[in-house]
Amino acid sequence: MSSKNKKLIIDIVMLKILKKIGSFFLDIIQTVVLALAFFVIIYLFFFQPHQVKGNSMSPNFLNGEYLLTDKITYRFKEPKRTDVIIFAAPMDEDYEYIKRIIGLPGETIKVEAGHIFINGEKLEEIYLNKEIKTQGGNFLKTGQTFLIPEGEYIVIGDNRSYSSDSREWGTVPRKNIVGKAWLRYWPLDKFGLVNRW
Repeated sequence: MSSKNKKLIIDIVMLKILKKIGSFFLDIIQTVVLALAFFVIIYLFFFQPHQVKGNSMSPNFLNGEYLLTDKITYRFKEPKRTDVIIFAAPMDEDYEYIKRIIGLPGETIKVEAGHIFINGEKLEEIYLNKEIKTQGGNFLKTGQTFLIPEGEYIVIGDNRSYSSDSREWGTVPRKNIVGKAWLRYWPLDKFGLVNRW
């Protein structure tokens, strides 16, 4: 076999090898791009990770815990009382808070004698320790009845003595709600779906 033919065979083999390597890397790039696109779609429209910051929801949600927020349910259903939600803070929408929905649009709410009354009925809050008392604040004053406007919600932290919430700064507009806490994934010993009670 002439050296010219050997060189031609080597070139053909090298070309096939390069095509296979190129095809392999192209497959990897396509897989990575698809995975990233899938992640972005999930992140933007379905679920978003959040970290609990502070102790306003203690002992039910502790500082440093990680949650997945369900961003799709509220596209089809209205938020419900006792849902734990993540929302853009009305005072500064660059910050997101985690609180529990207590009052719904169109309801009256009053804080009195350490308890919350919705439409004149005492709210049973089984997610709180029995010794916890709820006090009013600058917005939701003790003993005063407040009518919650349409499209607005009253949200309060479970750690009533250490929570800056609707009692201080008012209602949360529906548009500010990012979603509801759906899954706690860190720490691992608390892994599981978030209970609404």
